[in-house]
Amino acid sequence: MLNRPALSRTGSFRAENLGQTALALISNLCFTMFVLVVLIFTVIAATYKPEDPLFHPSSRITMFLTSDSNATFVADSTVVRTGEDFMAVNQSAFGGFINVTDVDLGVPLRVDVNADEVTAFECEGQIGAPVDCSDPGVFHLMMTSAIEQFRDIHFYRFGKPVRGDNDSSCHMAWRFRPKEGKAAAFYKDYRSFVIDRSGNCTLSVVGIGEYHSGGNARKRKKNLRPGFEKPQADQEQRAVVPVVGEVVSDALPAIESEGSFSSGKYLFYTGGGERCKSMDHFLWSFTCALGEAKYLNRTLVMDMSICLSSVYTSSGQDEEGKDFRYYFDFEHLKDSTSVLDQTQFWVDWNKWNQKDGLALLPVDDFKITPMKLAGAQETLIMRKFGAVEPDNYWYRVCEGDAESVIQRPWHMIWKSRRLMEIVSAIAAKLNWDFDSVHVVRGEKARNLELWPNLAADTSPEALISTLQDKVDAGRSLYIATDESDTTFFDPLKDKFATHFLDEYKDLWDENSEWYSETMKLNNGVPVEFDGYMRASVDTEVFLRGKRQIETFNDLTRDCKDGVNTCTSSS
Repeated sequence: MLNRPALSRTGSFRAENLGQTALALISNLCFTMFVLVVLIFTVIAATYKPEDPLFHPSSRITMFLTSDSNATFVADSTVVRTGEDFMAVNQSAFGGFINVTDVDLGVPLRVDVNADEVTAFECEGQIGAPVDCSDPGVFHLMMTSAIEQFRDIHFYRFGKPVRGDNDSSCHMAWRFRPKEGKAAAFYKDYRSFVIDRSGNCTLSVVGIGEYHSGGNARKRKKNLRPGFEKPQADQEQRAVVPVVGEVVSDALPAIESEGSFSSGKYLFYTGGGERCKSMDHFLWSFTCALGEAKYLNRTLVMDMSICLSSVYTSSGQDEEGKDFRYYFDFEHLKDSTSVLDQTQFWVDWNKWNQKDGLALLPVDDFKITPMKLAGAQETLIMRKFGAVEPDNYWYRVCEGDAESVIQRPWHMIWKSRRLMEIVSAIAAKLNWDFDSVHVVRGEKARNLELWPNLAADTSPEALISTLQDKVDAGRSLYIATDESDTTFFDPLKDKFATHFLDEYKDLWDENSEWYSETMKLNNGVPVEFDGYMRASVDTEVFLRGKRQIETFNDLTRDCKDGVNTCTSSS
């Protein structure tokens, strides 16, 4: 009896505190787990060095670098898509193309037909005389001949013919697009026409030269005065569409007076981890700098010298000293925004700084956003980036709050028109009438653990079996491939007219226009046609095939990123 009250009081105490004790234990456990998670995340964030240069890719860069049209190339991170790849192909922007029926403008065409169908006129002793290339009849004859011979392209403009290499030759230029072209671009060709005059003065075109054989008709676009053209879109609209084949004018801009330099405002990025990274990393960072310069209404001072990553070089080593203009269209860039080469800029800065007292604002932390610099009055804002990756990547400036403010101007970045000229030449040699296939082999075909079927599915026997249902026999077939020995594909020659990039080495050898122009950019030193250039041209020719066949979409059961990585979009 005496012990019962004590037992009752003890039991009552435990029951009352049980809930509080449990809550305390749960609270302590949750706090401990939270601390551990924070600690683990902090360690990972501090030590992680990503292989992918795009450390935190946003949805925009994911969409930018991913495309169903060239998925196998993009999956291998070989070639970066640039601004012109994203232009909508709006036919109305190009105006109407020229048909044969449009050519007859009231001037009789003197064509090679039966004598009773030819418009009569007096020969007046013209037999054996030089062909008058300025004669409207000759002009219309050449247009008609071109339209009838090149049936796989649409003609949009013809330039007036000029005298060719001899008295029976005329050269004429034209602007065109392939009939099945998917890119929003114009191409320019100029060819030599051999014209024969018969006994009754009938004129006929007896031969048309190869691609770009009519060099006398090549003029700078600003001086071109077309003799006949269909109604076109306005000049501003045409200016934003790439034209492959025009003379490239990409000399470095310079500021010629002290007053214009001193009154300007400039932005310069220096240091950082951008050197020798992949081309997609370079562009993602460079477009961030362009975007900030545009937001701040400043001239971007840029380094024209690129370090080419070892993944693109024949030496297997990173290579410095590659000119921006080898890979991208600097003429379009400087026409689109205000940029200066850093070498010229510092010459001017040192020349006028002491006299005018130009102000410099150094910025050492990428966390200082462009919005905080909007009111800066200093002549030059210099962003300095340290040595610790990834916090020294330029694109970090455009992350966080700045991502919704800074718009990357992708439309300013186009591929080098010198490289695109090679692409155009290859397509022209194939008469713009070919199919294409991308065959991935190399290291992936040897890795049976990740790609168990790739080697077998891309063997010549398998390719013949697969392609015969996709490509008509006898068709020209361009094979874009990383297989170094193209004789591997010899069995396909029995079914198709196969073509490879190296068949067209004359377009970049020592006698080519590309070779001479890039050598001028490089102070007279020859430039290597490097791995990135090869991949760019190979990709672009592939994309101009009428039928495009992918490795992982069409040839093999394997997934492009290895076993068990296939998705519905792959």
